[in-house]
Amino acid sequence: MKPFVLLATRAEDGPAEEEYALMLRHTGLAPAELRRVRLEAEPMPRLDLDGLSGVIVGGGPFNASDPPARKSSVQMRVEREMSALLDDVVARDMPFLGACYGVGTLGVHQGATIDRTYSEPISVISVSLTAEGRDDPLFAGMPDTFEAFVGHKEAVRELPEHVTLLAGSPTCPVQAFRVGANVYATQFHPELDVAGISTRIRAYAGYGYFADGELDATLAAVRRAPVTHPARMLRTFVERYAR
Repeated sequence: MKPFVLLATRAEDGPAEEEYALMLRHTGLAPAELRRVRLEAEPMPRLDLDGLSGVIVGGGPFNASDPPARKSSVQMRVEREMSALLDDVVARDMPFLGACYGVGTLGVHQGATIDRTYSEPISVISVSLTAEGRDDPLFAGMPDTFEAFVGHKEAVRELPEHVTLLAGSPTCPVQAFRVGANVYATQFHPELDVAGISTRIRAYAGYGYFADGELDATLAAVRRAPVTHPARMLRTFVERYAR
């Protein structure tokens, strides 16, 4: 089998290692089958897309809608590298799944309007599939409405007409979309469990995701309902595209 690649951007080692471990667990891949590149630490190497089964992008602290003056040199480099990669990915209709930060990168690349209109606090929310989402193979076996973990400062406000909306929520109308037949992004985090999101809550206290003094309340918010379905998407993605 050709490997998959995980493109990561988390500078904090604890959340970064846990993200990779969760991706391995839920995809069912071994480390040699899911190669990780930490883009915050090094430039993106040349990726031979012909030698890969697919590309997965994890979440991260970068916001595509931030003014350029507020973006670090690392963020600007990562955005350039992701844009160049997506030129090739979209042209090939290469299997691609971007979680959270994938919405920003793929959305910007495709001309979506991304701003802070539909930001969501770190929490568990109910995601509902559209008619197109119910028919999409990536969501095979998923209920029409399911619980998922979110926590983001920006989101898609408007999708261009050529992009297919697959899922939304009452507080964020674009929770998943598809470009072509095989290029996907989700606003929610399919890889997370309670332990994983709790690690991130503690690691990113002070980053503006919740106010000072709200740590305990935020930790409680991600336990309000069980989250069991989204991780299935990662296994489905691998089973569908492994080659």
